[in-house]
Amino acid sequence: MIYSLKGVVQQLNPTSAVVDVNGVGYFVGISLQTSEKLVLGKETFLNIQQIIREDAHLLFGFNTILEKELFNLLISVNGVGPVSALIMLSSLSLDEISSAILTGRSLVLQKVKGIGAKTAERIIVDLRDKVQKFKVSDENISTFADNKVKEESLSALEVLGIPKKMSEKIADRILKQNPDLSVEDLVKQILKNI
Repeated sequence: MIYSLKGVVQQLNPTSAVVDVNGVGYFVGISLQTSEKLVLGKETFLNIQQIIREDAHLLFGFNTILEKELFNLLISVNGVGPVSALIMLSSLSLDEISSAILTGRSLVLQKVKGIGAKTAERIIVDLRDKVQKFKVSDENISTFADNKVKEESLSALEVLGIPKKMSEKIADRILKQNPDLSVEDLVKQILKNI
């Protein structure tokens, strides 16, 4: 079983890399998070998860052991394959995934390509007790997660073309100081702070 690879990045794509280890090139599937940490022609160290099938021996590489562990948890859920897990790790941070699971926000998970309502619910049910350690801090599980005002405000801003990631951080900061804002007031405050 291949557990890790240390070698030179020979080829680099957003979702895959070839790592040359003493003249042997290993093709490794990676997430965008890991891809951003790799540099073509430079030495790297990847934590590897090897998946052996009848028709293929697949390698998936991760910059951190936590990312590898979350990948393994995700693929343990019925209906989530390695490609879906990589897409999820590319679309959301470890924090965002664990936060969505812990707070039961299946809509966050459903935004990931290939994850439907049933699969999102299954991920939440199966992994709720297992993702606590991926939470970087309590602050990251937004106390405003189920706040309708926040959700409506972020939706309104998305319609205006403002990325949700950007407006969500600002919204959380504003709501910490003033939790009783209306949708209109919150939208105005976020727009002022962008």
